[in-house]
Amino acid sequence: MTPPVFAHGSLRLYLLALLEERPRHGYELIQALSEQFGGTYSPSAGTIYPRLAKLEEEGLVTKSTDGRKSVYEITDAGRAELDARRHELDEIENDVTDSVRRLADGVRAEVNDAMRSLRAELASAAREAKRAATRMPAGSAGASSTSHADSSRAVHEADLVLNEFRQQLRTDLRTRAHQGRVSTESVTLLKARLAQVRADVLATLVDTPPN
Repeated sequence: MTPPVFAHGSLRLYLLALLEERPRHGYELIQALSEQFGGTYSPSAGTIYPRLAKLEEEGLVTKSTDGRKSVYEITDAGRAELDARRHELDEIENDVTDSVRRLADGVRAEVNDAMRSLRAELASAAREAKRAATRMPAGSAGASSTSHADSSRAVHEADLVLNEFRQQLRTDLRTRAHQGRVSTESVTLLKARLAQVRADVLATLVDTPPN
């Protein structure tokens, strides 16, 4: 579950800021919040509507009906409160930006750990191939030497691929983090896909017969 973005009382302030831009339906407010924070915070209707009702009760917003939807609009009293607390909006956005940056750092750490683990597995397979070569009968030494050389080249190529992947993904994450577009779903997907890739590669190490 994504942790709360807003401290106590901050969400109502952000709702007022969104309504200052233009009147909105409740669902439009939910979408606007999700887009504003790049998917790192997507409030439920059960979170938004009680706060809108409270704002209406306090006279900070009004509610009108547009067909089957309710449209909320900020009042003069709502603008006055927003003006008095406008500096807090910058602090909220800075806090969210920091949380997104920390999340991106966590994703990069996961990538680094996965890459190190996979490289270690490949290096271990190469060492095992080398040990097996030393135990081969003399008549098969030539084929074994060729197998070991091929294995070493494969490990080197795999290491280059892993390094290139890590660098590319790191660049992508940094770019998306500045745009507020790195979410917990990105981390979950990355873990699952890397785990599957590692399992698939290890399966080939186990199942491929020696030359």
